[in-house]
This record gives sequence, structure tokens and C-alpha cells, in this order.
Amino acid sequence: MSSENRLIYLPLGGAGEIGMNAYVYGYGPKDQERLILVDLGVTFPDMDGTPGVDLIFGDISWLEARADRLEAIFVTHGHEDHIGAVALGWPRLKCPVYTRAFTGNLAVRKMEERGGDPEAVQIVGAYPEKVDVGPFSVSFLPVSHSIPESSGLIINTPAGRIVHTGDFKLDESPVVGEPFDPALWGQLGQEGVKVLTCDSTNVFSPQGGRSEATVGPGIHQLVSQAKGMVVATTFASNIARLKTLAEAGKNAGRSVVLLGRAMRRMVEAGIQSGVLTDFPTVVSPEEATQIPRENLMLIVTGSQGERRAASAQLARGKYMGLEMKKGDLFLFSSKTIPGNEKGVIQIINALSEKGVDVVDDSSGIYHVSGHANRPDLKRVHELMHPEMVIPMHGEHRHLREHVKLAEENGIPAIIATNGTMVDLTGPVPKVAEYIEAGRTYLDGAIQIGALDGVVRDRIRMALNGIVLVNVIIDEEDEPLGDPWVELRGLPETGTSNAPLADVLEGDLGQMLGRTDDKVLRDDDKLEDALRRRTRQVANEEIGRKPEVVVVISRLSA
Repeated sequence: MSSENRLIYLPLGGAGEIGMNAYVYGYGPKDQERLILVDLGVTFPDMDGTPGVDLIFGDISWLEARADRLEAIFVTHGHEDHIGAVALGWPRLKCPVYTRAFTGNLAVRKMEERGGDPEAVQIVGAYPEKVDVGPFSVSFLPVSHSIPESSGLIINTPAGRIVHTGDFKLDESPVVGEPFDPALWGQLGQEGVKVLTCDSTNVFSPQGGRSEATVGPGIHQLVSQAKGMVVATTFASNIARLKTLAEAGKNAGRSVVLLGRAMRRMVEAGIQSGVLTDFPTVVSPEEATQIPRENLMLIVTGSQGERRAASAQLARGKYMGLEMKKGDLFLFSSKTIPGNEKGVIQIINALSEKGVDVVDDSSGIYHVSGHANRPDLKRVHELMHPEMVIPMHGEHRHLREHVKLAEENGIPAIIATNGTMVDLTGPVPKVAEYIEAGRTYLDGAIQIGALDGVVRDRIRMALNGIVLVNVIIDEEDEPLGDPWVELRGLPETGTSNAPLADVLEGDLGQMLGRTDDKVLRDDDKLEDALRRRTRQVANEEIGRKPEVVVVISRLSA
């Protein structure tokens, strides 16, 4: 085995998709590298592809098998797609978790909720403070984003410096949090950057990004002109936006109400960690029911159409005693994430049926993105002067376009999707190997693999319905009476105009009467025969082949 050291990068999530971020860096001899993990986030299920699943995160089996070489986890910020699986994965990895204060507040809560060790979460200040772990020296580089204390990482290694941007934008007036500091970024570039691992989300957006401060005037004007109750939704983690909305309500003479557990939790975390100051006083939902509607400003969860969030419940009816009526105003101060359009449109239509005026961000006035646009990415390339660029945090098309942007500026770059290990040691990035990088589902209290078949079977039952066939075999290996069946998710009557259960029971009874002794004595063969005949008869009767569960009970002699 070679003793020559190498520097590697391995995304386990977040590269080739938006969400579920997990990035491994390593340094040392091949297959003996000391490792760090940057972020461990989740993505969210949908009823079409992952029914019943609670959360989805990257398959960390590769990392778990090398947990003795894992020095630490570094969390760049508190969005769920970066922090949401830390408490789920920590029992399998058991290493220190380093964050800044606001993110640490959220991480500790998650550890407590999931039975992890809150003491594993270590709070670190911003650059120039550093954490030395194995061959790595890591500092948190303040960046602007749509959540407080977002940070990139300055990762110094014996093979050179890596700057991992995390999610970022170039905002010099972010309302809450630290502004973009071009002088600091330029200084780091002058000192030398070997690798820039960079957010690719908005690489197709041709205009420079807007500051968070630019949304305030429009929101204040909209709220001040409203006649009825005002309700606004945005991402709960966007504390700067929450503050802008609350101040708009206060300035319009309205009492401010926070609805939704995530909304209240984020504001509490902001205040406790010191990043949120001077937030307007809020009233409880119970108090709000005693205040005239025209004097209320509700800030609610559910900007992405989540069915159980406050927005959806207000659209369907009352929520905590509060109800929207004709003439009220509902503001979506957010962008709809691709894939969530259906849920959002359902809320908009339900509100419209109530006579509520709905304002979304189609005008571009009431929301700004938290990610750097194409000109901003180019500016960062120029400030950092990296030897190479590794695009991350994006679908494949985003990564590919970011590679083109880097190469236009004369910087070597590579597309590295989940499971692609890249050797960063030389002057250009090279693929070292590929590893299995699947998904893990949190299904209730259990973590299961995406290929375990559990969710696949659930989808098949949902699509096809299910028939439960019960058969009793006596001591002489003879059927004791006819089988009986139970149906779930299937029509009660088929084309013969007789109850489907009766048709199946009669046909299966006849089949058993014709079955030879060899099959009756073999549970596997008997089960297979009953399943095949059930599906065949069901297809003749209702045009569908259901899932079939056969239960064979044998009486002892």
C-alpha cells in the first residue's frame, strides 16, 4: 500500500440534487485518510415516491465503516438540508460536531429530541478562530444566506487550502446576520486557495443577486395598505424576513402573531444565541382572538404547501381559533421550491374560494434568493483565485453549468455527483473511484435503506390494493373448508356483478379441490399457487392484479 498522502473529496448527498447535503474530505495515505464530514442534512419525502416516510438522508454506510478515521462533523448552517440528519447519523458516527452559536442551538435541540448527546455539539467562533482536528485546521467563514450565522469553511490541509462555501449569497446588508466581506474573501484568495467547493444553485440566474434589505419597503407598503387581517408566510429559518414582516405589522399598528412550532423555535433560537435583537413583541394566538381582525398580522409556517402547517390549515378552515375571511390578505414572501407547486397552488385556490387576496412573489418584490447568482459566482472565482473548482449543492445541470463557468475563467473543474470520490492532490481534480451513495429513510422510528423494499412494497400496495387469503390445512394435509379472503383498497364487486370476495373464495376453493397432495404438503408451492390464481381471477373481475398475502394454518395431528 502506498504511503503517499492524498487529498480527497467525496459527496454523499447534495451533489446532483438540491438537499440532503453531506460532503466528506480526507487527507492521508490511500484508504487510510483521516476524514471530516461537512453537513449532514435531509430532504423531504413525497406521497408519490416515498409514502409514509418521515425524512430522507444520505447513506452514510461508507463513512460508518470508517468511523474510527472520522475526526469531526462541521455544520455550515441551520437549514434542514444541512443539519437535519446530524442527530440521526451521530449515533453511528460518534464524533464531535462543530457549529457556530445559532446553528449549535438548533443542533442541541435535535440531539435532545432524538436521544443523541448534546455535549457532542461544540460551539466555535468565526474566522480567525480555528479548530484543529487530525491533519485539518478548520475555520468558519461568515457568509450571507437566508438563515443567521451561515458559514463557509476554510479547511487548511498539508496539501493546500480548501474553501467550502456552503450556501451563500453576496449580501452586504442582510438585515440579520453578517454581511459579505469582499476584503476578507480577497485576502484568503491572495494567501492561496487550492480548492473552491462552491454552491451552484443559481448558476443559471443571469443577474446579480439582490440584498435582503431590498424586500423591506415593498412589504411595509403592502401591509400598511391592507384593510383586513394580514397573513404572511416564509421559510421559518429566514429570521431576517421574519423580522421584516413583524416590523411591517408593528409599523402598521397591528399585533403580531407567530403561528407554527418551527416559526416560534427559530425566533427563540435567534434570541437565545444573540443573533436576533429588537424583534417586535408578539401576542399569543389566544390573545389574538380578542383583537379586531384589521389589527392583526399573522406570520405563519407552510410556505411550501405542507398540509399540516399553519398556512394549509388556515386555507382549509380555522387554526387555533383564527380564520381568514373575504377581504383579508395572504402574502407568500417566499419562492416555491420545485416539486412543491401542487401543494402551494392548492392553498392559493382554497384561500381564493374564501375571498382572500393572495400575493405571491411572481413580481419579485417580496422575496430574494439566499443563493449567489451567476455573476456573483464569477466574482467569487475572481476573489479566491482557486487552483480548481468543485461545484456542489445543485442538480446535475447546475454542476455542469458551473464547470463551464469555471473553465471560462481558466479554472479546472469537475462534475462530481454523489458517490464520486475526487483526488484533489494534483494540479487538476481527478476521479479516484466511485462508491455506493444511496439514501436512507427515516420510517417512523426506524432507519431503512432505499433498496430494502419496504417503501417499494408500500407503493405497490397503494397502487394495486391487497388481498389477504387464509387457508386451513388439517392433519391429513387436506383443506378444511374453503379459503376466505379479505380485501383492502379494491372494488367490492367485479364484472360478474357478484361480490369480489365471494368470487375469489369460490374459485380458490375449487382450485384447492383440484390440487394434488404434493402441493398441499408444501407451503411454498401452495402459497405460490394461491397467489397466482388470486391475481388471475382478480384481473378477470376488476382488471387489476393486487398484492396478495397468503396465510396457511396447519392443524397438528
